[in-house]
Amino acid sequence: MFISTFFIAITGAFVTEKIVEPKLGKYNDEEASEDLSGDSMGSLTSEEKRGLKLAGIAVLGVSAVLALTVVPEWGALRHPETGLIAGSPFLKSIVAFIFVFFAIPGFVYGRVTGTMKTDRDVINAMSKSMSSMGMYIVLVFFAAQFVAFFKWTNFGQVFAVAGADFLQSVGLTGPMLFFAFILMCGFINLMIGSASAQWAVTAPIFVPMLMLVGYAPETIQAAYRIGDSTTNIITPMMSYFGLILAVATRYMKNLGIGTLVATMLPYSICFIVGWSVLFYVWVFVFGLPVGPGAATYYTP
Repeated sequence: MFISTFFIAITGAFVTEKIVEPKLGKYNDEEASEDLSGDSMGSLTSEEKRGLKLAGIAVLGVSAVLALTVVPEWGALRHPETGLIAGSPFLKSIVAFIFVFFAIPGFVYGRVTGTMKTDRDVINAMSKSMSSMGMYIVLVFFAAQFVAFFKWTNFGQVFAVAGADFLQSVGLTGPMLFFAFILMCGFINLMIGSASAQWAVTAPIFVPMLMLVGYAPETIQAAYRIGDSTTNIITPMMSYFGLILAVATRYMKNLGIGTLVATMLPYSICFIVGWSVLFYVWVFVFGLPVGPGAATYYTP
């Protein structure tokens, strides 16, 4: 369902322009927790324009080098036995390559503009960027205690099994079964923030159940991802929720979890409703596969 990319972008822009931004009102810099005047956009100097051009050339150079090691069949970063990209040293070291991909153009830009003349300038720039992580670290410390205690209760797993039993008992079929499945996955996600952990709990129950009524695992997982994705932005159980809150408090120092959830709620509602309708039209009206070569139906 590649069309989801365009759907989410358009829906998110609409919700931002028509609902969220008018609700937030005009920005007041007096409510910020720090001076953000240095973050304002201004006209670029000649050195900055030249730095951006050379940084772009550096991006192309790094991309070309990486492509030479991955794209050809004889690429050095392909799997040494199968020759494939799957399971290759490139994918296993993708984090390091992403760092290099951004570090080199960043250094080129800093060198040209004069902001990074020595190694000390690089270290100071990295230290300044990480200095804003202090609040995030404090928030995550306490949030981790809550998540750990919640996981210890196993309430999320209990609810997942109870929800599965309920769906089996009501006897829904076709699109209505998938709508109920999406809603249930979205609700479970409020308590189990990890997508892999939630899938580990729900998949052994729902995949066999939905396969027995004639749907392929690919279709089941696509529906699961809709429910799982749309409530990530409103659950404190999400691992990045603390980071979002820390960034938001820079612009509104009195912002709390409730205000942040209320701000994100319109996105969650519009995404889950619109995405479910898109899933119904894509699969049940047009009969299109959810992915390249993916089956929609399964014959038990």
